[in-house]
Parts: sequence; C-alpha cells; structure tokens
Amino acid sequence: MANATHLAIEEINAQGGVLGRPISFVDYDPKASPRIYRELAFKLMAEDRVRIVFGGYMSSCRKAILPEIEAFRGLLFYPTFYEGFEYSPRCFYTGAASNQSALQLARYLMEHHGSRFILVGSNYVFPYETNRVITDLVTQARGKILDEIYVPLDAKPDDFKRAIKQISKHAPDAVISTVVGSGVKMFYEAYAEAGFSAAAMPIAAITTSEAEIRTMQPEVAKGHLSSAPFFETVQTPAAKRFVAAYKARFGITEPVTACAEAAYFQVYVYARALDKAGTDNPDYLIRALGGIELDAPQGMVRIDPANHHTELWPRIGRVNAERAFDILWEAPIRVKPDPYFIAPTLDDWGSAPFVRRA
Repeated sequence: MANATHLAIEEINAQGGVLGRPISFVDYDPKASPRIYRELAFKLMAEDRVRIVFGGYMSSCRKAILPEIEAFRGLLFYPTFYEGFEYSPRCFYTGAASNQSALQLARYLMEHHGSRFILVGSNYVFPYETNRVITDLVTQARGKILDEIYVPLDAKPDDFKRAIKQISKHAPDAVISTVVGSGVKMFYEAYAEAGFSAAAMPIAAITTSEAEIRTMQPEVAKGHLSSAPFFETVQTPAAKRFVAAYKARFGITEPVTACAEAAYFQVYVYARALDKAGTDNPDYLIRALGGIELDAPQGMVRIDPANHHTELWPRIGRVNAERAFDILWEAPIRVKPDPYFIAPTLDDWGSAPFVRRA
C-alpha cells in the first residue's frame, strides 16, 4: 500500500503535479500498532501540519486514526477492504465493503461448492463483523455455519489446531477465512498438512491476497479462492499499465494486491478533487470528492457522495500453480457500496447469475 501510494505521487508529480505544484509527503511506519498509528496521526496533524492522510490497514488502526483526523479537521483516505457499519465525514473508503466482497464470495460458494461452512478469522473487529454478515447471508439461503473460530492476531502454528480439528470433524463444503497477517501462511500450511483438498473443500478468503500467497509453496496455495475488486491478473488497459509500472519501480517479483490498487487510485482521486477544489482545505475537498469518477486499474470507479465509499468491481479468483489468481468471475456491473448492509440477501444487487470462466 505504501509503495503504491508513492508510485501514484511520483507519476502525478512527473506530469507536473496539481495546480502547478508537486505533491509532497511525510512518511511514517506505524508498525501495525493501533497505539502507534494514533500517535503518528497526531504527529502528522499537529507537528507536520499535514491535512490529508493516506493509509491504515486493519480496522483497529483506522479506528485509532480517525479521532485525530476529526479533531484536527483533516481528511483520511482508507484503502483496505473492511467490515462496513461506519461513516465519518472526514474519511473516504476506497476498499471493498461487505456487499462488494463477502456477499459475492458467499453467493459463489453456495452456487459452486455447497452450503455448509466453517468460519476462521483473526481476533479483531473486521473478522467478527464480516462473519456476522456471512452468517446472515448463508442462513437466509438455508445454508449452515458449522463453527466460528478465532485465532490471535499474533497467531502461532498451534493456534490453528482447533480449526483443523473442527474441519476434520465436520467436513464442510468450504472454509471461509478472514485470517490476516502471518497467520494466513500458517493456516494454509496447516490445512495442506492435514491433507485437505482445495478442489473438494477450498479455503475461500476475503483477506488472502497475492502478498500472502507468495509466501507459500505453490502446492499449499493452489486451488484456494479469494474475493477482491482487483487481482494482479486483471486485464484492463489501466491494470496492465499499473502492474507494469509497479513492478518496474519496486521489482518484478513484487506482488500487486487489491489494497495496493486502492491505495494507488485513491491518490489520483485526491488529485482530481484537489484540482477541482483549487485548494487542499479538507472542507472544500470533501465537497469536491463526491461523485468523482476515475478509470482505476480495476475499472471505472466512483465516489458515492452519500456515504463516502466507492463503487467497485467485485471479482472471485482461484490460485493457480504459478501462485497467481485465475479470475473465475467478475461483476457485470459496478457495485454501489452499502456499508450498512440493510436487509442483505445473496441477490440484492441485481447481478446476472455467476458464470464460471473456462
């Protein structure tokens, strides 16, 4: 995400910047700690006189940043998929909400793999809220959640023993994962060591991207599924340009993830709003941002002025032998964000039936 943000700033500045001036930035590493995130957010706003902040990965970190952003009347751009059920007038959300990720994953699994699932997640707000949404979707469609298991954020291999035991006991049709961080690799490795088949009983994840897959052996990752608006293998002209530029800048083997793509395009959204507003005053930028459209790598995206979330293009991918995602399905229409998930159903966004690609 940091790399993609830097890349976008470099590209914009190479084109002359915005309003005749380059974008300059202050860069800190919060070390994935909510406490440090909040301290650095305060430092950015109070000492560095920064008005616009890009970043935040876990929801716990976003929630740590937002009070400082709001207190200083700044503006946050948040590029990570998240659980929804939040609105801040000073935050713009460019990652997928649950109706742009969890809904599509649950529907795809119900149509192609079965109706009995085990949920495995990390112990923090995003997995809890996302699994609540998935449970509602599955049970409304007469499916069944067999178990719901959480592991520590700093998980160790032993923490997945209970999950493996329950999977062996129940033999679900698929396992839905919201595990994050280093625990993703541990979980997939434990799954493979237990002899579970990705073809017969895949892990279907919202949180597993190219970055986590690249840490695994090919045979460990192959066949498992993920839901995201962007994969490195998306073939739009904008995606090809973005992936090529990213790898030229940071290395040919560096993975390009959905969070990186959102971090990249949100800088361009900011630049568009800055040009429109004629000032970096956050109050003017907020008004300018509503309704902005941009040809992002995933497709044409739009900022919803009603809730500050983004209209996106959900996709389902399956890991191949090269540890890349084959795209099995992609939305035929851009999906409006519904962060509050009012009375959700598996077909509430009016898409065509899921069709598996050859």
